[in-house]
Amino acid sequence: MPGDSLDVNINAGGKAKNTYDAIVIGSGISGGWAAKELCEKGLKTLVLERGKDVVHLKDYPTATKNPWDFPHRTQMPVAVTDENPVIARCYAYSEATDHFFVKDQQHPYQQEKPFDWIRGYQVGGKSLLWARATQRWSKYDFEGPGRDGFAVEWPISYDELAPWYSHVEKFAGISGNKDGLDTLPDGEFLPPWPLNCVETEIQDKINSLYTDRRSIIGRCAHLTKPNQIHLDQGRNQCQARTLCERGCPFGGYFSSNASTLPWAAKTGNLTLRPDSVVHSLIYDEQKGKAVGVRVIDAHTKEATEYFAKIIFVNAACLNSNLILLNSTSNRFPNGFGNDNGLLGKYVAFHNYRGTMSADYEGYLDQYYYTRKPTGAMLPNFRNVKKQEMDFLRGYMMHYSAGRYRGDGSNKDDIGAAYKDALSEAGGWTVYMMMQGETIPKETNHVRLSTDHKDEWGIPQLITSVGYDDNDEKILKDFLEQGQEMLTKVGCKNIQTNDSKQAPGLDIHEMGGVRMGKDPKTSLLNKWNAFHNCNNVFVTDGAAMVSTSTQNPSLTFMAFTARAANHAVEELKKGNI
Repeated sequence: MPGDSLDVNINAGGKAKNTYDAIVIGSGISGGWAAKELCEKGLKTLVLERGKDVVHLKDYPTATKNPWDFPHRTQMPVAVTDENPVIARCYAYSEATDHFFVKDQQHPYQQEKPFDWIRGYQVGGKSLLWARATQRWSKYDFEGPGRDGFAVEWPISYDELAPWYSHVEKFAGISGNKDGLDTLPDGEFLPPWPLNCVETEIQDKINSLYTDRRSIIGRCAHLTKPNQIHLDQGRNQCQARTLCERGCPFGGYFSSNASTLPWAAKTGNLTLRPDSVVHSLIYDEQKGKAVGVRVIDAHTKEATEYFAKIIFVNAACLNSNLILLNSTSNRFPNGFGNDNGLLGKYVAFHNYRGTMSADYEGYLDQYYYTRKPTGAMLPNFRNVKKQEMDFLRGYMMHYSAGRYRGDGSNKDDIGAAYKDALSEAGGWTVYMMMQGETIPKETNHVRLSTDHKDEWGIPQLITSVGYDDNDEKILKDFLEQGQEMLTKVGCKNIQTNDSKQAPGLDIHEMGGVRMGKDPKTSLLNKWNAFHNCNNVFVTDGAAMVSTSTQNPSLTFMAFTARAANHAVEELKKGNI
């Protein structure tokens, strides 16, 4: 029968030996938070990670290396990028981070439409690699789908999630400014990073020239001034090195490795099992609930079953979809919880295609110090409170300014003169980018291959996710508005660009196991539990109804903490 057995021998080791109170699949941003909350509440918790172990401080081999310590000055050889065209397109991939990326052939998938699936299989997942931008969603982001009818209604409001935003912000450490915007709610902030002189001047001009938009300093998960709770985690102030994706030896930015997982371990309730590829969930027909997880050892391919009363699926959006699609049984022949046939559908992402650059005259007597990990940003100003454009939703804008070294373009210079020209600071350059919301569509989906399996015997994932006309209109509006703003603030030589990059490279994929009020149109309830199996929770990107224009990770954290605490309460009441 579907899902009854694996094509390998089960080495259960005795059910009692492999039984826990809770199992968490995945150790990244959301999985780490699930582990922390469950362990703090006294639950013996097993965290399953398909990749290798990465221990904070111990396993950051390149964290303090200089460019000249690498064979190719951190650049990857052409032969390697040719073999790995997907990950080679990621901004964070280099000789310094190669060990944190899944190579293209290590876990193959099928692209029905071009999709760059960026993955980090190790303890900590992509929390070691993320760009660390953290903004709350506003009430308009949660109200938007129901108001404008482009997706099912969110089953939760901003007011319900706000206390959990505060909960995770205080522990993670978020720098930012109290800006008083209802479109981008304030949080529990550490001191903000300062903008440099050109960024400040552009900000002042934008804020004086426009009444419908506001430039603010970016908010990010970096410890500008650690509080006691951060010191108690063993973390210290961010050194503004911008080498974050190598792993931070200071714990200056939030990651599972530096924060939530060690905190969970201190309780004595955590069991962490790396190299554990999750095959599927185990559903008990008589009990009417999930009772465990089938796991395949990443190296030996030996299969083992683990059991628990509560299961959190936090493998990152597409892998969570993959696991659930592969979790078949008599009760769920089409994938776990998939009574309505919507599992794997309505996948969305962020549109990052639009960028622009420009020159800014003046300030040649000024420079800046440190490499701050954020720049300025403008919250979405399109279709926020009502539908008013010829496209749905909108976009956030990020911009930064800097001075770069001279280019040595004077061909008459040689020797010392040429070196001096290269070392001199050039003029100021401004860079701007978009982060556009995409609309969840049933046709944007993932599904399992029927004829290709990976090396662990699990069907490969097929991605069928693409852009539509709405995305093109948003891109066009960003390029027009961005060019207008840069012109008005005094920028010169403005260059616009459409990267035409495939979906996925934003690394913000969401959906496939969406929340909702109605079991006919959604899979999860307001607590991130399956409508038809209340002891299985999904709190990573897979659970999202829509994408907003904001970065999603802070919202994943808040949903996870909320769901974990609810799960413990329900367990104590005997409802799970």
